[in-house]
Amino acid sequence: MLNAENLSLVALLLLGLWAGSGLVAASAAVLLVIRVVRLEALLPLLSENGVVIGLMFLTLAMLVPFAVGRVDFRQVLRTLTTWPGIAAMVAGAVATHVNGQGLDILTHHGELMVAIIIGSIIGIVLWGGIPVGPLMAGGLTYLMLAAVALVQRLF
Repeated sequence: MLNAENLSLVALLLLGLWAGSGLVAASAAVLLVIRVVRLEALLPLLSENGVVIGLMFLTLAMLVPFAVGRVDFRQVLRTLTTWPGIAAMVAGAVATHVNGQGLDILTHHGELMVAIIIGSIIGIVLWGGIPVGPLMAGGLTYLMLAAVALVQRLF
């Protein structure tokens, strides 16, 4: 059971615990359990659908205020006509596009995921950040790489 994959997961589990990131630690622990109890057949399913499943639960959590009546449709319409509401819509549209580009980068350059996890742990430890997910980090990576490519073309 001591192989490179399991040791990597143990290292991520320990890093997550050390950094105070329950999400990273729990994710590494679940994957380690899947490997130890020999349910590796689940790994392709998680790899192919994990992001969609995770985004579904994130979206469900964001929509709960509608389901419990804390937000109603009239309130939403009023918000959409305010400066903060318009800014939030623009930010949502831009974030969605940038995150899509980030997902594309992570799909084609999976090796960047390790750097994103390490960066997330640094952000947790140094700045008290919250690891909301690799898509945003992938999107920011896309923006940084695009900015560098633009500067290189100009000079």
